[in-house]
Amino acid sequence: MTTFMVVLTLVVACAVILRWRRPAWYWLCFGAALASLRLLVRYASVMEACGLTVPPARWRLALARMAGRSVPESRSPRILRIRPTRTGLVLRLKLRPGQDAFDFSAATDRLRHSFGMYGVSSRELRSGVLELRMTAYDVLRQVRMPAAKASDAAPMRIPVALREDGAVHYRDFRAVPHGLTLGATESGKSVYLRSLVCGLAPLDVALVGIDCKQGVELFPLARRFSALADDRETALDLLDALVSHMADVYRLIRAQQRISVAVPDAEIAADIWDLPADLRPVPVVVLVDEVAELALFANKDEEKRRDRIITDLVRLAQLGRAAGIYLEICGQRFGSELGKGITMLRAQLTGRTAHRVNDETSANMAFGDISPDAVLAAIQISPDTPGVAVAGDSTGGWARIRAPHTSLRDAVNRCNAYADRTPDLPALAAFRPVVAAPSKALVPLKARPATA
Repeated sequence: MTTFMVVLTLVVACAVILRWRRPAWYWLCFGAALASLRLLVRYASVMEACGLTVPPARWRLALARMAGRSVPESRSPRILRIRPTRTGLVLRLKLRPGQDAFDFSAATDRLRHSFGMYGVSSRELRSGVLELRMTAYDVLRQVRMPAAKASDAAPMRIPVALREDGAVHYRDFRAVPHGLTLGATESGKSVYLRSLVCGLAPLDVALVGIDCKQGVELFPLARRFSALADDRETALDLLDALVSHMADVYRLIRAQQRISVAVPDAEIAADIWDLPADLRPVPVVVLVDEVAELALFANKDEEKRRDRIITDLVRLAQLGRAAGIYLEICGQRFGSELGKGITMLRAQLTGRTAHRVNDETSANMAFGDISPDAVLAAIQISPDTPGVAVAGDSTGGWARIRAPHTSLRDAVNRCNAYADRTPDLPALAAFRPVVAAPSKALVPLKARPATA
């Protein structure tokens, strides 16, 4: 008995320490089994208490009356599968006739309390089949990206953050060509941008940066960039060159279409991805840091330059997708006070990501035309959690995400490691950054010790 008590004490102590220091390990070792058992035991009563059951069918009531039996109980959705994950449980349900997926979305908070989970989200997989994703702990407190799967690999699709339900948040440029990222100072916007650059660095893609803060954010990563601009004059020339490059790409696509009766539909080129690999131009991702610097002006000359810049950005947003030009625009605010053409540009930016903002108006700039719930979630982000953001798209769906912390040194090392993949674009050769040869030892920066 003494040995059993000692072993039991050690197991309990180990579980407590793991739950405190390593919640993911605790969940995989102890929590998943306990939570699955608790869910199965409480399932019927919880569904009934949350109003997620349906009354028995009439034929069952008739049979009960004919047989003199008690009235059958209400029926809960049928459990198709319970799947443990590294962050929680995935419960797949078959809805009963008359049930609606919206009822489960409205009851997620009650289900979270009833099953003792940290968070619950629901989504409809197909007609009559619902999936509940339950997280066991706060996965956004310390982001640990799962290992990449071969099945998730796709051109221009990179993992950039972790969602609050434990799934990976991807930035898919082919599905969502252009994106807008908003966030106040010290909200984690720069870390998100570094994570995006680190994900793009190993791919066959040209990176073009516009950083009007004298290049303090993007120029340390210059070895992986095909073109960079650090002031508004250079940014205008660079955008003009991109518009000319886009026209050249369209002429190439037109020349390769060869539309005739004998050509199958699948071989008719409509964008760069329909071209043969040996003729396909390299895709271009344009990263704009602090777009307000491009839109502000103080005199008539600056206003003319500003109008040309915004016009070029609108053209790239409207026409750039088929030419393989994708925009990722960042800023603290993106409202109509920045002048004419801004709202037209914002309407073309399908992907929306909002970090902590200073007021509700800034959140409305990102999600006001998409989802009121996303606006509320964006203004509730705490200043104590930099990097937490709300990501949404034009469908109205949204989720809380957080990118893993990427220091500037980590981003520089990764860009230097893939500097040989930087393509040379003749149209942008004048804007290729000139950098010194990288040092052989890539070590973290450390403060130099004081000398006597």
